[in-house]
Amino acid sequence: MRMLLAAALAMTATGALADEVDDAHRLALQGRDSYWNCLAREYQSDGTKGMSAKDFTADIQSICPSERQNFRVTLIDFLSLQYPDAESGSHLSTANRAIELAQKDIITAFVKHKATN
Repeated sequence: MRMLLAAALAMTATGALADEVDDAHRLALQGRDSYWNCLAREYQSDGTKGMSAKDFTADIQSICPSERQNFRVTLIDFLSLQYPDAESGSHLSTANRAIELAQKDIITAFVKHKATN
């Protein structure tokens, strides 16, 4: 009987952890989308049309601070649940790299668009 109870508790805990990981993943994706949408609004704004690539790069790196931080936090939360045994700083590095890549993508699009006009 004790073995059955222990197995049932383990299955419940595993299910709860899976739900927690799924929720964290969903929140990380929402954070990513919110940050990307904010970057896209800046890309499309009238104020950026006359900017140089250097000015646009500086602008992109400074805008959307709350969206950027929310994405960082939700991604770290997800990674911490998904990979609990990873080195503590690795999740922060991964989140910062994801933000850096998002910025790089929008800057690349801006530069390419500017070159065609």
